[in-house]
Amino acid sequence: MVTNFLVAMVERILNTSLKLDSTLSDKLAPIAHKHLLVEIRDWQQQFLLVFSGQQLHLYNTIENQYDCMISGDIDTLMALQNPAMLTQLIRQDKLDLQGDLNIAQGFSNAFAAIDIDWPEHFARYLGDAPAQQLWQSLKSAQKKGQTADKKLTATLSHLCQDELKVTIHPIELEQFKQHTRQLKGNVAQLEQRINRLRQNHSNQ
Repeated sequence: MVTNFLVAMVERILNTSLKLDSTLSDKLAPIAHKHLLVEIRDWQQQFLLVFSGQQLHLYNTIENQYDCMISGDIDTLMALQNPAMLTQLIRQDKLDLQGDLNIAQGFSNAFAAIDIDWPEHFARYLGDAPAQQLWQSLKSAQKKGQTADKKLTATLSHLCQDELKVTIHPIELEQFKQHTRQLKGNVAQLEQRINRLRQNHSNQ
């Protein structure tokens, strides 16, 4: 079970985002006081998300009172970081939705559009120069991570291609079978000729 501590921590992160991105509250305003129930199937957990107009509230609950409910596994729900995926996942039967679709779209669009000036935020605690250095280090680490991911993907792709080269193509296999049958036929005809020559020689 997800502990109340973890739920409270996630709730605090969400509300920190509200403070750091001044536009987030305006984006959530149309769906204020609406209850979004999120069911994570592979975790067997349900979370109720509500924007009060000033703060976001997150509850670990089994309550069935909601304005909109979305249900899917964690990978599917993470894909909702791209709002355009919402209707596509529903059509693919990877995501179940009940209630008002606009509420799910409202939360998805708002969180996807979060724009936080992290260097400015860090500067409040570290000063301008250290904040810029920290931000550059984070961006560099992210870039290195993306490069490593691309290299790993390319390596796996090459390995798959090499494996495919080793594997006989069905057409090549059929051609090999035909050549083998033809060779067997030629050998059988040669054996028949040799047997006839032997018989003729023994009769003389």
